[in-house]
Amino acid sequence: MTTKSLANPFDASNSLTHSNSCTCELCSAEARSAQGLSDRDRQILMEKQAEKDHIHRADAPTADTRFDSSDDMMDRVVESAIVRGVFGHHDPSRRNFIRMIGGGTLAAALGSVLPLDKVKAAVKESMGPLEKTKLKVGFVPITCATPIIMAEPMGFYAKYGLDVEVIKTAGWAVARDKSLNGEYDASHMLTPMPLAMTLGAGSSATPYIMPAVENINGQAIVLHNKHKDKRDPKQWKGFKFGVPFEYSMHNFLLRYYVAEHGIDPDQDIQIRVVPPPEMVANLRAGNLDGYLSPDPFNQRAVYEKVGFIHMLTKDIWEGHPCCAFACSQKFATEMPNTYAALFKSIVDATHYSSKPENRAEIAKAISPTNYLNQPEVVVQQVLTGRYVDGLEAKVQDVPGRIDFDPFPWHSMAVWILTQMKRWGYINGEVDYRGIAEQVYLASDTSQVMRDLGYEPPSKTYENYMIMGKEFDYTQPEAYINSFAIKRS
Repeated sequence: MTTKSLANPFDASNSLTHSNSCTCELCSAEARSAQGLSDRDRQILMEKQAEKDHIHRADAPTADTRFDSSDDMMDRVVESAIVRGVFGHHDPSRRNFIRMIGGGTLAAALGSVLPLDKVKAAVKESMGPLEKTKLKVGFVPITCATPIIMAEPMGFYAKYGLDVEVIKTAGWAVARDKSLNGEYDASHMLTPMPLAMTLGAGSSATPYIMPAVENINGQAIVLHNKHKDKRDPKQWKGFKFGVPFEYSMHNFLLRYYVAEHGIDPDQDIQIRVVPPPEMVANLRAGNLDGYLSPDPFNQRAVYEKVGFIHMLTKDIWEGHPCCAFACSQKFATEMPNTYAALFKSIVDATHYSSKPENRAEIAKAISPTNYLNQPEVVVQQVLTGRYVDGLEAKVQDVPGRIDFDPFPWHSMAVWILTQMKRWGYINGEVDYRGIAEQVYLASDTSQVMRDLGYEPPSKTYENYMIMGKEFDYTQPEAYINSFAIKRS
């Protein structure tokens, strides 16, 4: 792991940044566990190490360092952040300095210029106590959910005082319903879903918010191997395609793509909702001619020698959104501190996922049975962008095949709403900007990004070029009317 450690920062023998070669009890346990440690198991090991430090090291601060509560953990987070900052986040300098003067001396020196207790109190007062620490967060087993999934085995939830159970969910209808009935506190969703749920499209109208996008790009159009001679979409009349949900970027991008080639998605082809884990089996059985699906099931079709990748969706719209972290407005309002901690953990994990050097480690963490249940080589091909497409023997090298960016652009929401209206999923007058700004919490995301040291965009709207056609977010109705094939 390379996540920040919550070990005693005043102890020279502790590394505040763990690596794959670390031999501490926590990292050794992580290495032995095929499925990764739960947040609770990780906390127990951290407490044991802290207790050992307290008993055996006289120069360490004498305060009780066991994490008996989220407050204790937050105290350690503050201490660790201050000490790391003093040494410029260069851990060898910290450790060498403590070896020379002792941890107690360092703590006293910091205390003489910075009232640590008051800083800790101020941080906790600004956050308030967590109303709830044990949470259930649903996810559909796809690589788009990487930040939500890896935040459990890699400790991002625990970092913010949360004990999160991430629950594998068969598909998005189930994820939506379990979120609506309160069984899930929050969930991995598709970016159109919170908009649809708020508007009452496909379900009862319930105000939902989307504080963070999970991934951009990361999808593909896959065709059965028997169709290698039908690369022109004009040849697809009569084809049966799968998408994971009606209110999905997959559905809207597939419709957009075929319509731009003169194919009416409601009359010339069939589009069926198929849960992602069932895509490959349906392709093999001949129930589908192709699908526009999230990974790893595009790469899995190639791995199983059933299908080939016709096109990555980044070649339809570079940087398009796909999945997101979402919850009800009720949850965010009634549990603001818990919501804030969960929000921060997701944004933090998303930025960690965005770094190419972390992708192989993440692939190992999320591939096991309790998460994606996929061969690690398949997941690694998706996350690294080095893959075979089922057409050519050579390895493709597309680093941006999938990326992770938490910022929920309001203009992305406006585009999604135009497609919902274009294809008849919503009707009548639409307050595009009002709905976008109600559901996609770009300003909140900007603040959290700044709090975590990341730089957010300076605006929340921008135009997009999609298959050579410009989307002007200020003219949504004109954009809809510009299409020859539409329902509205």
